[in-house]
Amino acid sequence: MTADLVGKALNMAVKNKRPNPGLIVLSDRGSQYCSHAYHKIIKQHQFIGSMSGKGNCYDNAPIESFWGALKNELIYHHDYKTRFTAINEIIIYIELYYNQTRIQKGLGYKSPRQVWFDFYRQAA
Repeated sequence: MTADLVGKALNMAVKNKRPNPGLIVLSDRGSQYCSHAYHKIIKQHQFIGSMSGKGNCYDNAPIESFWGALKNELIYHHDYKTRFTAINEIIIYIELYYNQTRIQKGLGYKSPRQVWFDFYRQAA
């Protein structure tokens, strides 16, 4: 994974979700997340970067859990012929499956979308 790829992913998330300043952006200590270009995007949007401690994967357990699910449920079961195909499959997995229908124990056995709807239904 390159710094360019994670930068594009973060910019796409900002464009699609329009988060407020102060958003905490979690990552591990990979070189792509330590890059100046990635930190420039975080600073530009007034986000707060949060990296796991050196040698401590438990700092960012939720994102580590997500990466494990993505790899075990999608990546390891496919032989992608092109990078374009891999990117499209991953986007579909995240946007249409993981965020829409996949239930999660930490969310009370609801999908992220169900939790989101419940939150805004209560706020109305």
